Amino acid sequence: MLASHVAVPLGLLHMRKLQRRFGHIRLNPVWHKRYPHIPLKERVRIAQNWCDGICKRAVLLKWRTKLLPWLQLERDVLFLSQAANIEAYYLHQDSGRLQRNPFAIYSGHSGDVCHFVLTDLHLISGGSDGKILVHSRMSDMAVALSGHNQEVNCLDSKDGLIISGSRDRTVRVWTLTSSYPRDTIPLYDRVWSVAISPTRSSFVTGTACCKNFSPLRIWDVERLECVCSLGSEFRRGAGVLDMVFESPFQLFTCGYDTFIRLWDLRLSPRKCVMEWEEPHDSALYCIQTDGNHMIASGSSYYGVVRLWDRRQTKCLQFFQLSSDPVSSPVYCLRFSSSHLYAALATTLHSLDFRQNPFYIR
Repeated sequence: MLASHVAVPLGLLHMRKLQRRFGHIRLNPVWHKRYPHIPLKERVRIAQNWCDGICKRAVLLKWRTKLLPWLQLERDVLFLSQAANIEAYYLHQDSGRLQRNPFAIYSGHSGDVCHFVLTDLHLISGGSDGKILVHSRMSDMAVALSGHNQEVNCLDSKDGLIISGSRDRTVRVWTLTSSYPRDTIPLYDRVWSVAISPTRSSFVTGTACCKNFSPLRIWDVERLECVCSLGSEFRRGAGVLDMVFESPFQLFTCGYDTFIRLWDLRLSPRKCVMEWEEPHDSALYCIQTDGNHMIASGSSYYGVVRLWDRRQTKCLQFFQLSSDPVSSPVYCLRFSSSHLYAALATTLHSLDFRQNPFYIR
C-alpha cells in the first residue's frame, strides 16, 4: 500500500546520528535513488523537523456538510472523496498546496463514497449505495460491480484482484474481467477493513468484533479458507478500522480499542510483536507507515494526528487539527517526504515539514 514517494524521515535521522558517531557509515543508497531531486542536507533537515514536530499548518479546503472523506496521495496528485465524488488535485511543488480546481472528477455513485484505492490503470471506489465502481484513469469509462446490499466500507486491489467488505457482513472477491463477484465469504459481522498481501496469495479482514471475538482473520485467496485468526481475548466492539501491509510478513492494524499493533505473520498468530496505545483512550481511525521507523495515526477526537517511532512505546509528536469545541475524527491521512495531509469531517489540513525552525511561531 505504500507508494514509492513516501519518505523515511526517522530513518534518515537515525543514520545522521550514526554518522556522527561513526564517520565511515554512508546513507542508504536507496534513498538517493528515491529522492534524487532533494539534496541530502535538505532531507536530513526535514527529517529533524518531523522528529521535533516543526511544521507549518494550513487548511487547504473547507466544506459545510459533515462528510466521511478518504484520501490517496500519488506523487504530486492528491485524491479526495467528498460525498459522491472523488476529486483529483495537482499539488504545487513549492508549497504543497492544492491547485485551485481539480483536474479530474470521478463520479457515478448514488450515495457517498466510503473508500477508494488506486492502481496504475484504475481508481476503484466503494459507496454507501452498495456498489463498487472501477474507473479508468485513462478515459471516462467506469464499470459498476453490484453485489453488496449495504455500504461498502472498505476495499483493496492488486493485479486485477479486488477484495471488498461491507456493512452487510460479507467479504466479496472480484476480478476485473467480470461484473459479478467471484466468491462471497459470510463473516456475520460488519467488515471495517481489508488488505491484500503484497504476495497476492492471501488477504486480511478486520471486522467490528461484535458477533464474534476474532476481528482479524487471514484468508487464502485461491481456496478462500481462513488460514488463521490474529490475536486473542479482544474485547467486544474492538473493531479494526484500518490496516497496512509493510511487507509480506509485517502487518499494522488499528481500531476502536485504541491500539496500533504490529503483527509478524511468520511468528505465532496469537500475539502481536509490538503495540502502541493512544494515550487519551481515543479510537484510531487510520494509520500510515513510512516503511522504516515512522507511523502516523489519526484519532477519533479533535482531529489529533500522532507521529510514532516504532522503536519507542510513547508518542513522538502530536498535532490537534480541529478547534475546540468542534471535534472531528481524522478519517484518513497520507504523507510524503515533506508533507502530511489529513481529512476531517469538514476540512482538509496539511502539515509542511520543510520549514526553517527560525520562522515557525
